[in-house]
Amino acid sequence: MREAPRKPMWIATLLALASLFGYALVRHLIGTAMVDMIVYRAEGNAVVHHLDLYGLRVTAANLPATYPPFAALLFVPTTWFSVSFLRVAVTAGNVGLLALAALLSFRLAGWPNRQLRPIGVVLVAGLGVWLEPIYTNLRYGQINLLLLCLVLWDFNVARDRGWKGVGIGIAAGMKLTPGLFAVYLLLTGRIRAAITAGVTFLVTFAASALVLPDASKGFWTKYLYDSSRVGRTDIVDNQSLRGIVARFEQVHVPGPGAALLVAVVAVAGLAIAAQLWRNNRRLPRAEAWGVCCTAVTALLVSPISWTHHWVWCVPLLVLLAAEADHERTRPVAVRRLRWRPIFVMTLLGFCSFAMWMVPHVGIVDLRLSLFQQLPAGLYPWIGLCFLTVAALRVRARRLAVGRPVVPQPRSASRAPGALIAPRTSAEQRPPVEQRTPAVR
Repeated sequence: MREAPRKPMWIATLLALASLFGYALVRHLIGTAMVDMIVYRAEGNAVVHHLDLYGLRVTAANLPATYPPFAALLFVPTTWFSVSFLRVAVTAGNVGLLALAALLSFRLAGWPNRQLRPIGVVLVAGLGVWLEPIYTNLRYGQINLLLLCLVLWDFNVARDRGWKGVGIGIAAGMKLTPGLFAVYLLLTGRIRAAITAGVTFLVTFAASALVLPDASKGFWTKYLYDSSRVGRTDIVDNQSLRGIVARFEQVHVPGPGAALLVAVVAVAGLAIAAQLWRNNRRLPRAEAWGVCCTAVTALLVSPISWTHHWVWCVPLLVLLAAEADHERTRPVAVRRLRWRPIFVMTLLGFCSFAMWMVPHVGIVDLRLSLFQQLPAGLYPWIGLCFLTVAALRVRARRLAVGRPVVPQPRSASRAPGALIAPRTSAEQRPPVEQRTPAVR
C-alpha cells in the first residue's frame, strides 16, 4: 500500500466507497433476506442439536441442505450469532473476500505491477459488487467467494510447497465441483499437488463421517444423486449447459443430447487447459489461462450452475484486462486491438443482469422465444467463447514459433520471387573498421 501512487490511490478509494455506499442503499431499498445464509445457519444448528441435516426445510421456499456434511461442520459458528448480525457480518466478509480474490487474481496473472496492484484491489472490491454473480452472491449470503479464494490461493502457492493442493481439497470437501482442479493438476503433471488435494478431501470426508455418520451415509449414498433437491434445471437461474439445453428443448430435464454435449465440453475444456500449461514457456500468463479454463469448464458441465456460482468472472476479467494492457506494449507493426473489445464485451455481459430481463416466473422458462434464449443463457455462451479464444490462443502461439516479432520489410533491391543466398557467419557482420569509430 505504501508503494502505491498516493493520488490515484485516494481517487480509487473514494470511488470504491461511493460504490459501496450506493450498493448499501440499494440493498436497503429492495430488502434482502439472504436465504442461503439462513440455510447455512440451520445446517450448523442441525449439527449442534443432532437434528436430521438433510431432512430440514427452512425459509418460505422450503430450502434443504445440499452441500456435503463437512460444510455443515464449518457452519456451526454461525449459530452463535443472530440473523441480523450475520447479515451485516457476512456481507462485510464477502466484500473482504472479493478484495482477496482480486489480489490473488492479480498475482496469478502477474499484472499489474506491484505499485498499481493495491489500486486494482480497492477498485475491484468497491466496483465489483455490481457484477451480477457478485451481487447475487452477496444478496443470498453465499460462500462462493470463499471457495474462489481457496482455489486461487492454492494456485498462488509455489509448486515445490508441500501444502499445495490443500485449498482445493478443502473447497471440494465443502462443495464438490472444485475437485475438477485436482484433475487439472494431474493433467499438467503436478502429481504431488493433486495427491495432496485428494488426501485433504478424504480428511474432510473422514471428519464428517466421524461426527455425522448418518448424514454422511445419506449424502454419499442418496442425496448427492438427487438433483431435484438443488432446484429445477430449466430455470434461467441455472447457467449451465444442461440449463441451456433444457430451455431449448422446453423440458424440465434435458435428454441424452445434453449428456453428450457435457462430455464433449468437459474433455475439450480440460484438454485446452492442459495445453495452455504445456505451452507456458511460450505463452504469457499460461497458469492463469489454465485455471480460468478449468473453472469455466466446471461451471459449464455442472448439472446446475446458479448465476452466483460464476464468481470466477473476477479472475477471468483480470486475465482479459492483463491481455488488453499487454497488447498496448506490442510493436505498432503487429499491434491489433483484439483483447480490449473482448474484455469490454465480457465485462458488459457480467454486469448486464440479462437473464433476469427475460420472463422467468412460473413455467415461462420453458416458453422462451429463440430471441430470448441468448440472454437467458448468457454465461454459458460467454464460457464457450472463452474456451474457444483460449484454444485459438494456443494455436496462434504454436504457429508463431520461430517467426520474428515484427515483420521484416522487403528490400527495394530484391525482385519479387528472387532467391538470396544465405550469408555465411563471416558475412553477417561488417568489418570492424566499418562499425567502430576511430579513437583519436
